[in-house]
Amino acid sequence: MEIFNNIISELNNYMWSYILIAVLVALGTYFTFRTRFVQFEFFPEMIRVLKDPATVSSEGKRGRSSFQAFTVSLASRVGTGNLAGVATAISAGGPGAVFWMWIIALVGAASSFIESTLAQIYKVKDSDEAEFRGGPAYYMERGLNKRWLGVLFAIIIVFTFGLVFSSVQSNTISLAFDQAFGFDPFWMGIILAVMTAAVIFGGIKRIAFVSQIIVPIMAVIYLILALFIVIMNFSEIPAMLSLIVKNAFGLQEVVGGGMGAAVLMGIKRGLFSNEAGMGSAPNAAATAAVTHPVKQGLIQTLGVFTDTLLICTATASSSYCQENIRIPI
Repeated sequence: MEIFNNIISELNNYMWSYILIAVLVALGTYFTFRTRFVQFEFFPEMIRVLKDPATVSSEGKRGRSSFQAFTVSLASRVGTGNLAGVATAISAGGPGAVFWMWIIALVGAASSFIESTLAQIYKVKDSDEAEFRGGPAYYMERGLNKRWLGVLFAIIIVFTFGLVFSSVQSNTISLAFDQAFGFDPFWMGIILAVMTAAVIFGGIKRIAFVSQIIVPIMAVIYLILALFIVIMNFSEIPAMLSLIVKNAFGLQEVVGGGMGAAVLMGIKRGLFSNEAGMGSAPNAAATAAVTHPVKQGLIQTLGVFTDTLLICTATASSSYCQENIRIPI
């Protein structure tokens, strides 16, 4: 078992530290130029289409709205990566890691735009005419004509998000309740499983309904708390921003290798948090009933910005102000 763990660990370090990061960053950069910086040019349009209602089918049935698809994908993005992930990035890479999280969000947003637009283009109607489903597996099959690749991707993403990522989230919640209130992790796991089952067994309709209520409330409450901490320590903001930028580009960091650690951790945690290019958000994007595929691409681009530039920044800022961290420059 130890040999197996070592093999998995080495493979993970090699893939996640070099290959996957290089591919995702390269594709994000390519899509940014190929779309002529769509994530910046059409930012006002992202806000506008968020309010678009769902289209109505020929049978008079209304599908998922843009806002519902936005909240479902944001529910997937926001999690431990926005909390513990940011803390880990700062701890291992220094405050400069936050800067590189911002950069990867700006670059990765183009990837999110492309993958979500493709999900809309190649989506298929479900048994109910008002319902759609799609994602990378579908455009691999229908766009690339590679059914085997779509099947392989579907299996991998079910295992990854259905088991691994869910385990990370539930484990974090269980540990938090155990440490704060002494609540048995076993019973917390049971409670989480029951609550989750009550939602997901209702299909995309119930998931979208619950998400459009919980996600905005969750995000607003968290941002208000973080903003309160920052406002109470308003005088620390200039020093915090200066520390982030200096730690990202400082001469001492370059010479000592700290800049490399900041870049690596910032990119890693940024990608883990906003999931741009990972193929998860397009599955939610495909369910939306919109008048043009690009509209959902813009919506999911906004999701990347919301996750990293807003929520992750709120975590980093409130942590700095609350703890008043000082790292030598």
